[in-house]
Amino acid sequence: MAEFNHLVLVKFKEEVVVEDILKGLEKLVSEIDSVKSFVWGQDIESHEMLRQGFTHAFLMTFGSKEDFTAFLGHPNHVEFSSTFSTVIEKAVLLDFPVVTVKAPA
Repeated sequence: MAEFNHLVLVKFKEEVVVEDILKGLEKLVSEIDSVKSFVWGQDIESHEMLRQGFTHAFLMTFGSKEDFTAFLGHPNHVEFSSTFSTVIEKAVLLDFPVVTVKAPA
C-alpha cells in the first residue's frame, strides 16, 4: 500500500499567535498513532507574488489512505480542526498518494 500525504498551506490571520497553533499541531500529531510523520516550515525565500500570501506549510504522512481517513475522524483532529479553521485567513489542502522518485538517504 502506498503512503498517503496531507499537505496544508496556510496564511494565518494577523492577530493569531502562530506559536500557540504550532504547539497545538505538534501535540495533535503526537497523540494520533496513524500519523507516520509530520513536518512543517515557514516560508522565508519565496517572492510574495509567488507565494500568494501563504506563509506556512504542514505535511503529514500516513501509511495508507485508510490511516488518513482514520485521522480525519479522530476526535482530537475534529476538535483541533474547529479551532484551526478560525485562525486561518486562507488555506490550500492537498491529499494524495505518495509517488516516490528518490527516497531519502
